[in-house]
Amino acid sequence: MNTLTISSNFIRNIIDEDNRSGKWNGRVETRFPPEPNGYLHIGHAKSICLNFGLARDYGGVCHLRFDDTNPEKEAQEYVDAICDSVRWLGFDWGEHIYYASDYFEKLYEFAEYLITKGQAYVDSQSAEEIRQLRGSLIQPGQNSPYRDRPAAESLDLFRRMRAGEFPDGTHVLRAKIDMTSPNINMRDPVIYRIRHIHHQRTGDKWCIYPMYDFTHCISDALEHITHSLCTLEFEDHRPLYDWVLDQLVEQVPCHPQQIEFARLNLTYCVMSKRKLIELVEGHFVEGWDDPRMNTLAGLRRRGYTPASIRLFTERIGISKADSWIDMTVLEDCLREDLNEHALRRIGILKPLKLIIDNFPEDQEEACYAPNHPQKPEWGKRMLPLTKTVYIEQDDFMEIPSKGYFRLSPGAEVRLRYAYLIKCVSVVKNDQGMIEEIHCVYDPATKSGTAGADIRKVKGNIHWLSARHAQPAETRVYDRLFNHPYPDTGDKDFKSYLNPHSKQTITALVEPSLLDAQTEQCFQFERHGYFVADRMETQPGKPVFNRAVTLRDTWGKMAQEQAPITAKGRSK
Repeated sequence: MNTLTISSNFIRNIIDEDNRSGKWNGRVETRFPPEPNGYLHIGHAKSICLNFGLARDYGGVCHLRFDDTNPEKEAQEYVDAICDSVRWLGFDWGEHIYYASDYFEKLYEFAEYLITKGQAYVDSQSAEEIRQLRGSLIQPGQNSPYRDRPAAESLDLFRRMRAGEFPDGTHVLRAKIDMTSPNINMRDPVIYRIRHIHHQRTGDKWCIYPMYDFTHCISDALEHITHSLCTLEFEDHRPLYDWVLDQLVEQVPCHPQQIEFARLNLTYCVMSKRKLIELVEGHFVEGWDDPRMNTLAGLRRRGYTPASIRLFTERIGISKADSWIDMTVLEDCLREDLNEHALRRIGILKPLKLIIDNFPEDQEEACYAPNHPQKPEWGKRMLPLTKTVYIEQDDFMEIPSKGYFRLSPGAEVRLRYAYLIKCVSVVKNDQGMIEEIHCVYDPATKSGTAGADIRKVKGNIHWLSARHAQPAETRVYDRLFNHPYPDTGDKDFKSYLNPHSKQTITALVEPSLLDAQTEQCFQFERHGYFVADRMETQPGKPVFNRAVTLRDTWGKMAQEQAPITAKGRSK
């Protein structure tokens, strides 16, 4: 794992003060509590790096705990994917992996305890009736007609709920707090509901399931968590977190401190798991690990590295204020990492045949290119030059525009790592399309020789020998959305899907690239950074995904979009 500069933030300040006061006896215990109802996305990476990073830096531990209280939407596939993503980011929970379902029996006992204390009751209203009496932000709620139900009656009904006597929606268990509270979360929240659904871990043992707000705080306490870090949308839930633990003060081992921080809002992305599910189930993408998705599995296939994502989370920092982070910040972190570690290779995405008329037909000449221009210790590789080579179509223009310094009729450029060439003719097909161009080379101008600087030219183009270049399937990815804020405003976020977000082409590459290993990254000179797809690359048959271009090509577009204020909501 790369070493990052540790930046101070308000959470570290809280922990430092706790350590000075001896509040937790110097102990730091955090947790990352995902719900296994989808794959993790880049927003979760911020929480992962924060929770595991704090535990690491303070000599503590971080738990991985699955909030598996809603079996209707959860699956083992998601559990496995979450574990894989956390490990991939470079973190390990050791023996500290837990599930909310581990505590179902305890949670049930605590619910019965609240009933006997008069702090919870079974409500037999429908969901709609409960909603109508809940009130609004400007109107207080009204008491349920079942609020004063005797504890013995509620306890009997609750036990019969557990026994499976009632269909879904017949009853719920509610905490008895304050229906006039200005905080809607405190207006007798539902803490148990009936769900006759098979659970992926407990099977059919349970037909009642606890709600998140009841489960989460108790799970924290049972695991001796010291600092329970949540995103800002849970700030209004903190009074309920504290209320539950205050009622159970004699039943649980500790009362953790909930601390909220701003979630990640990243341009050109949607951060709602519900919307990501919609993209997957609607086949707008090719699965959770589609390289255009901002899931960690998708970013990994795209070519993002764990180090680049850790650098990103460190760079954006932790605060209490909601803000938007531009996608270019994430992309720059990837460029920064790959620039250091990626081998340089040549890939030609749109080949154009170039024939060197005065180069002998049967001759091959060795030219040498560095594996990394800033790392001479990495050595060089040989590029054979032959009479016929391929260049990029964009490197030739029959009628050059102003400021165009690459190849055109009569113009002279350098074949990178080789010779100066001059275009002498163009061959077109019957449709007027250019099929090949003819050039002559100057044998006295080979790169690395005394004659290399006989004449100065501005154009420097890459090439591959037609005799040696190998075809390779290559996916050129762009951003999934063409608007910086796709999930804000009145339009359906899917209306902003970029129709050109994926292009599959057959590129020509250096022969050595056929031996690329899965997830091995390369810089294709001038085109960007490419990774051998971890799912589809086979021995001798790589599939390359473009991770990121060499420079930000969206900066101007982003500047033209007026920034807006928006708050997302995702768990």
